[in-house]
Amino acid sequence: MVQLPDPRPGAQQVLIRCEGYGLNFADVMAVRGLYREAPPLPSVLGYEVVGRVVAIGAGVPAALNGRRVVALTRFGGYAQLALADARACAPVPDDMPLGVAAALATQGCTAWYAARMVVQLRPGMRVVVHSAAGGVGQLLVQLALSSGCTVFAVAGGPGKVAHLRAMGVQHAIDRHQGAYHHAVHAALNGARIDVCFNAVAGRSFRTDMALIGAGGTVVLFGGAQRASGNGPLATLRFVWDMGLLVPIQLMMRSKGLIGINMLRIGDHWPELLSECLQQAVREGAAGRLHPHVHAVLPAGQLPEALALLGSGATMGKVALAWP
Repeated sequence: MVQLPDPRPGAQQVLIRCEGYGLNFADVMAVRGLYREAPPLPSVLGYEVVGRVVAIGAGVPAALNGRRVVALTRFGGYAQLALADARACAPVPDDMPLGVAAALATQGCTAWYAARMVVQLRPGMRVVVHSAAGGVGQLLVQLALSSGCTVFAVAGGPGKVAHLRAMGVQHAIDRHQGAYHHAVHAALNGARIDVCFNAVAGRSFRTDMALIGAGGTVVLFGGAQRASGNGPLATLRFVWDMGLLVPIQLMMRSKGLIGINMLRIGDHWPELLSECLQQAVREGAAGRLHPHVHAVLPAGQLPEALALLGSGATMGKVALAWP
């Protein structure tokens, strides 16, 4: 273990004494060397923290000092002291559990941006959500249901399917029981899907592009299939499975494709990222978004937590707490 000097906030930054931090599937990809945005290992990873602001840099509102916040960190979150852009912080109630607050950061922002900004969900829309029992997936399911959509939630295993049905999902599909698109086609009875929220990519991307009808959109926000193998051949297979996309065909068929990388959104348009975070936290505090927390583990169990998340056995948020 290497001890690093305490960081100091620069302009527009805050220093947070962390209660803990959240994990996302991007963490799993990063430790496997499969996430291009991550700094080369060894490094301090971590995209989100929950804690109290203990110092502020120039240009930061004084009212933020001393507040309990959830914050997005562009790495550096696996720490007891972490820096964050003040625009990527949102105050959270003192009684909001660590896991819930952490779930409203990367996962909450991604879900809000996807379902409230990229796509305007409307009553009656038919929506597919992949990895629907995961952190982003469950929030997307809630946003789609609250918009009056019919949801086709794809997950792995009977426990996850039962959980999704209990949330009110109309069509919970166990991908372990066969190709998900067969179940979707059977339920649609000739109709088409309007929106697919896809965190898997690979073969499922090509399938989703075939499922959507005119005016439909595939929203791609992850590439979990890439984690199933190592080396350049696995990358080539992953890209090959996605198939060839000809842009003019999107126009002719009136289909849409949107890719989401919240790190890039934060770099290019930090005010938009801030709006997503503030909205997600507001909805969570008001009880209109209900993040499901799988586990909050001691920070010393980081390797075990990453292995647990990477196994696909979790439902919802995995977070770690400092003693």
